Order: sequence, then C-alpha cells, then structure tokens
Amino acid sequence: MVDLVDKAREIRVEIIKMLAKAESGHTAGALGIADFFACLYFGGLINFKKEEPYWEERDRVVLSCGHYAPVQYAALALAGFFPIEELGSLRKLGSRLQGHPVRQIKYFGNNDKQLPGIENTGGPLGQGVSVAVGMALASKMDKKKWSVVCVSSDAEQQEGQTWEAYQCAAKYGLGNLTFVIDRNEIQISGNLGEVMPIEPLKDKLTAFGLRVFEINGNNMVEIMEAFGKGKLFPGQPKAIILKTMAGKGVSFIEGNYRWHGRAPTSEEAEKALWELK
Repeated sequence: MVDLVDKAREIRVEIIKMLAKAESGHTAGALGIADFFACLYFGGLINFKKEEPYWEERDRVVLSCGHYAPVQYAALALAGFFPIEELGSLRKLGSRLQGHPVRQIKYFGNNDKQLPGIENTGGPLGQGVSVAVGMALASKMDKKKWSVVCVSSDAEQQEGQTWEAYQCAAKYGLGNLTFVIDRNEIQISGNLGEVMPIEPLKDKLTAFGLRVFEINGNNMVEIMEAFGKGKLFPGQPKAIILKTMAGKGVSFIEGNYRWHGRAPTSEEAEKALWELK
C-alpha cells in the first residue's frame, strides 16, 4: 500500500528541485496542495492508466490554476506518466513542461509535444472551471462513467466566470464533477482577505447549488473521506474547500504570500530539501 504522506513529501521535493533549476515559477501554492495531489494520483481517487494516458474511460483532472503546474507535473512523473528526469526541463524553451500546462492535441501533425496526463491548457484564472463543467456535461450527455475533478485557487473565486460555471453545474445536476478549491489565503498581490475577501465561501457555494465539504487540505484522511462522502450525492456537483498552508513543509515559505510567484535560489532550495528530507 502506498504511503501517501511519504508520496506527498516526494512531490514536494521534486517541486523544489525543478523550480530551483528553472529559476522561476510558483512555489507556495504547489507545495501547499501536494497532499491532495498525492491522494488524487496515489490514493485511488481517480481512474487512469499511466501507460494509456488518454484512455477514453479515464477520469479527467482539470488544473484551472495553471500556475500550480509544478505539483501536477511532479505527481504525474512520480505516477509513471513520463520520466522523472524530464522535470528538470520545467520552463525551458521547447519543453513539454511549461510554466502553465499546455494541452496540444496536434503539433505539426503529431503528438510528440503533448505531455501525458494534461487535460487542459491552464493560464487565465477561472476559465478552467468552465472547461471542467463542459467536460462533465459531455460525459453525462454521452452516458459515460468517467468523472471530472477541477482544481482551482481561492483567488479564482473573486472572478465572476467561476460563479456562472457553478450555476451551470448545478442546473444540469453534474454529480460527476468535483470542484477542489485550494483555500490557502494568498495571492500574488497579498493576503487574499485584504485584496478581495470571498467569505462566506461555503455558504455562497451552497447557495449556488453545490454540495460543499470544508476540510483540512493537508490531512490525508479528511481528503479521502470528503471524496467518499461526495459519492453519496450522485446527482449534485461537489465542492471541496481545502484549507491548506501555502508553502507547506518548508518553514521559511509557509504562509508567506511573497512566495506565490517566486522560485527558490540554489541556497534556499538546499535548505528546503534538508527540511523535507
């Protein structure tokens, strides 16, 4: 049986290593949500085939907050979708691992540049929520069994498009769709509550027709239980609010919004890796 805590630690180690080598990128959010990605890809929350990444019956994972890409890349590599060594090409010219995930259906007639496991091109915040609704609706219309998990940031809840998407998900009873919102309280310009408050978030989501669970997003047991409870409501879209610590696992990054869009230097990376290991 996979040790999810250890797997989350491995994900965090790879995040630090790739960001330090790239010398740019977003650190705090990726570290904070690593526990969830460990559960997602190693805890059995979704169905996938690493050797057949675009298997028709796979569950879809949409990363709406594209700047969290390092955590998804690390999880996919550790799960066997592509070689771990490729993580070192993050943000390099011509790399499949860009600063935000890119879904390339065709690249000059072939799929050589498509990174296995990536379902959407992520960049403009909030749009991935609508993409996920479209996917879930397509699955329901085609009477398929696959589901959709959409990962978004709490700052995305400041945007109107997300709420239009929630409204649509509720109208069509998309019980095959789970929104996972990382509630880490930071965004690039400061602490979220000071920039643009979003509370009472749970009450708002409930009013828009979602079945809402608010949990400790750094607790593996609570994450697994929330997904289990969600299955009790097959005709209603779910929202799981993950209350996480931005930069989790590295003391000098934790809770500091200045690490939202900053990568560690080689010296900082060495210190961070020492803490994680």
